[in-house]
Amino acid sequence: MRGRVDDGSAFPGRFAVSRRGVVLVTLTALATFVLGAWLLQRGASHASVVYGRARVFSSVVERIADLYVDSIDASQLYDLAIDGMLRNLDDPYTGFLRADDLEDLILATSGDYSGLGVHIEVTDGWLTVVTPLAGTPADEAGIEPGDRIIEVDSVVTYGWSADKASAALRGDPGTAVTITVVRAGLPAPLRFEIEREQIHVTSVRHAAVVAADIGYVRLETVGARSAEELTDAISRLRDSGARKLILDLRFNPGGLLDQGVAVSELFLEPGEAVVSIRGRPGAMARTYDAYLPRQWGDMPLAVLVNEFSASAAEIIAGALQDHDRALVIGTPSFGKGVVQTIFQISRTEALRLTTGRWYTPSGRSIHRERNSVLRVSPEGLDSTGPLASTVFRSDAGRELTGGGGIHPDVVVARAGTTTAAERRFQRQLGSNIQTFFAVVSSYAMELKEAELVPDAESFEVTPRMRSVLLRRIRERGIAMPSTVWSGARDLVSHELLRRTLRYVFGRDVEMRYEVLRDAVVGKAIDLLGEVESQEELLELAGGGGRNGGS
Repeated sequence: MRGRVDDGSAFPGRFAVSRRGVVLVTLTALATFVLGAWLLQRGASHASVVYGRARVFSSVVERIADLYVDSIDASQLYDLAIDGMLRNLDDPYTGFLRADDLEDLILATSGDYSGLGVHIEVTDGWLTVVTPLAGTPADEAGIEPGDRIIEVDSVVTYGWSADKASAALRGDPGTAVTITVVRAGLPAPLRFEIEREQIHVTSVRHAAVVAADIGYVRLETVGARSAEELTDAISRLRDSGARKLILDLRFNPGGLLDQGVAVSELFLEPGEAVVSIRGRPGAMARTYDAYLPRQWGDMPLAVLVNEFSASAAEIIAGALQDHDRALVIGTPSFGKGVVQTIFQISRTEALRLTTGRWYTPSGRSIHRERNSVLRVSPEGLDSTGPLASTVFRSDAGRELTGGGGIHPDVVVARAGTTTAAERRFQRQLGSNIQTFFAVVSSYAMELKEAELVPDAESFEVTPRMRSVLLRRIRERGIAMPSTVWSGARDLVSHELLRRTLRYVFGRDVEMRYEVLRDAVVGKAIDLLGEVESQEELLELAGGGGRNGGS
């Protein structure tokens, strides 16, 4: 795998030279010769300095390897130096990939690996869960978006890179790993022992007609087959009567740049820009345009994003928003607007290096530094990130907010915020939360085996079912006051209902239940239900909010 150099236009135009121009060209050539000689001299001087520092470095390594009080292999010293140099770049996305790391990267991008099934970003030096993949060991164990992993097998993870975390969490199927997480609202860390399984990452895990002629499809990651999988899913929705579409990019951590472009291309006209990549000052830029004829140009489209939509998912949302091809609904996205290139250093080693920033077709850089602040209020958005005060325009002239992340046209918070009583319940469970999930799953399987759930629409969690759960968690040695249990009635019922639907009717029925109780999806359904075209959808939502939503 070699590093990629982005191309740009090297010849801006032709020119003619008059007799006077001959003199100018001659003078310019002379100046260029003198300047070139100076640059060569300066380059030689610079090379000399670099060579000198390299000799100093080699001498330091040699002395440590030969004379340090504890024996250290010289190759280990070079590895430490590489890691230290990259760490001091203060870039969580740049890293040196050794054999295991490189293998993990290849497995992750191809979609097959053995591990827990969880996407992780580094925030403030800590490993933070972006999302557990549905149906994976992490999801089944109760890992939640936003959980901060502070230990892996009793080793503190502060300062770990995402690559190091992936290497630690992955392993042979059937082996176990213990992770300790800090969850917002809980006073004590939670401890999970989770068995690894073979993970096959598919980009599209759920697609269904959710209301009349409105289809819903969730793109969970931007992997090697995302555009292909999305095409198949939308085709099935069309065959089922869908004429309008909700594309859910929430909790999508991104992935491959080329697939971000390919997914955008499904909805854009040929020749429309998708994203531009710019490197260091003076480097050539590259713009990626839609190339193939769009397939779904006639479908009014709503795109959902949240603070866990990142990277290639933001490329998709930004391109469709800039070209007025989608109404973006939700909360501001993560703000990862940088691109990494993989350089093969040796047969088993590679350098993953941040080589550029990407910009939406209107020129927005969505990258948000991790120490910037973004607040969402009923009045709109307030960001202290770069370009926060800069106004950009869509193709149709709609005002778009600059700064970190993709800012929705319509701001809607995700449903599911826990109540004070539910937080008391979670605190009471503490480190026993995994036991609670295990009890719920076991009871759901019993309901399935006893054939007590004839159909998904009529199934309800009864007071007797909740009493059975309470008795069983107490039998497991968990102290649970009745008042705390009753305060979490809705949360307990929800967990039992969705797991029962999963085991009895499958993941699609469970996901439909989750989707239809989601406030953001509900808003998209309400808006799409009133229009017949994309223009009508944008006009309907154009009354408020900083991007034209409310």
